[in-house]
Amino acid sequence: MATYEFPLTTGPQAFSLRLGDTEYRLRLTYRRAPEAGWILDIGRAADGVPLLSGLPLVTGADLLAQHAHIGIPGSLYVVTDGNPDAVPAFDDLGGRTRLLFVDAT
Repeated sequence: MATYEFPLTTGPQAFSLRLGDTEYRLRLTYRRAPEAGWILDIGRAADGVPLLSGLPLVTGADLLAQHAHIGIPGSLYVVTDGNPDAVPAFDDLGGRTRLLFVDAT
């Protein structure tokens, strides 16, 4: 199993990358509301078909665990340096807050 860190910068962003044998399009947005925060959307890059929408970036859990049916071969974790339970803040993404993919193949 290999671990990959997503190439994040500060602020909302969208990019494509390969996970397993498929190219995916990821979009990260921030919602300024109580109990909101960073949200991840995942779609297929080839045809734009959305696979997951509105997935909150929370620490302490595999974000893909309950979505095995979409076929991404691995686990996705949010890690916040210094405090593993800290909620990712707007300015933390790409710095103190990282998004890691653990390849299951």
